[in-house]
Amino acid sequence: MMEHDMREKAKNAMRLILEAARFEVEEVDEPLDLSAVRDGECLLVLCSNDAELIGQFDKTNYSLMVDDHEMTCKKLLFTLEKDITTENCTQWGIDEFVQYAGEAVLADIVARELTLDLTPGKGKAKKAAAAGSAAGSAEAAEEEPSGISILHFPVKLSEQAAIRTAGVQGAAKLRFIPYYLIHYTSSGEQVYKDRRIPFDADGWGAINAINGIKLDLDGTKVEDSEIPANAEVSDAHITKEEASERMVTELVERLTQKVRIKQEKGDAIFYEEKTLKPDRKNITIDTKQVYIPVWQIRGKKIVEVNAFTGELLSEPMDEGVEVF
Repeated sequence: MMEHDMREKAKNAMRLILEAARFEVEEVDEPLDLSAVRDGECLLVLCSNDAELIGQFDKTNYSLMVDDHEMTCKKLLFTLEKDITTENCTQWGIDEFVQYAGEAVLADIVARELTLDLTPGKGKAKKAAAAGSAAGSAEAAEEEPSGISILHFPVKLSEQAAIRTAGVQGAAKLRFIPYYLIHYTSSGEQVYKDRRIPFDADGWGAINAINGIKLDLDGTKVEDSEIPANAEVSDAHITKEEASERMVTELVERLTQKVRIKQEKGDAIFYEEKTLKPDRKNITIDTKQVYIPVWQIRGKKIVEVNAFTGELLSEPMDEGVEVF
C-alpha cells in the first residue's frame, strides 16, 4: 500500500498538475482521491500501489451527472509499482509524474496551459509506441521517411513535446520553412591619418526566405537527409540573390566606422570626422537554401514551435499566419 503521508503528497501534486491543465479539482471519497472537470470532460484520479484496488478502479465505469447531463469519466492512475498494468485508465509512473510536475511549475511561471496526454494505457508504453523515444527526438517520424531529401536542420522535438511547449490542444503539423543560410567573410583595412581601421569578420547568418526575418544559426548543424512523411515543405518568396545582397549591405553597415581625429593649429583646436567603409570586393558570401523544421499547432489559436531548438516562436515563420 502507498503510505498515507506519501499518498497525501501525491494527491496534492496531482492537484497542481491538473489545475495547471485548467481542470477544476475537488477531493472525493475513498478509495478515490480526486475528481477533475474541464469543458465537459471528467477525470477521476487514484494514487495507489494496491494491485487489488487498482484492478477494481481499472474495470469500473464511472460517470458524473452535471445539469441533467451524464458524462463518462476518464480515469488517471498514479502508482509507484512498475509491474502493474492497466487497460482502461491512463497510468502514470515515476517518469510521467516527474515530467508533468515539472511542466506544471513551468506552466504556472509563464501563465501557460499545461497539455496532458490522457489516452488509456501505461505511460512508458504509450510514449514508446507513439514517439519511439522517451527523449522526444522524433525517431517515430523518422521511421516513416517521405523519400524526399532536403538540406535541413534536424527535428529534435517530438509532436507531443511541441504540443506541451505550445500549451494548447490542437492538431500539429510539421512544416519545413525555407531559409538562406549565409556564411560571410570580410577582410581588408583602411588607414586614415595615424588610425588603422580593420574590417575583418567571419560568421553565419540566416534570412527567412518567406518573410525576410533574420535568425542566428550555426551552419555546421545542417544535414542533408530525408524528411518525415506527411511533413509540408514551404516555398521561398525571396530569391537567393536578394538575400545575399541584403546580407552584404547589412555587413557593410555593421563594419562601417566613424573616425574622429583631433587636430591643433596654433591656438585653435578642431576635429575632423571621417566615415570609413569596407570595400565590397573584400566581402565573400556563400549562400545556400536550407530548411528549419517548425511544429504548427492549430487549436483555439495558432502556435508555432521551432522543432530544432524547441523554442516557442513569438513571430510567425510564414506569411499569412498569426501567432499568439
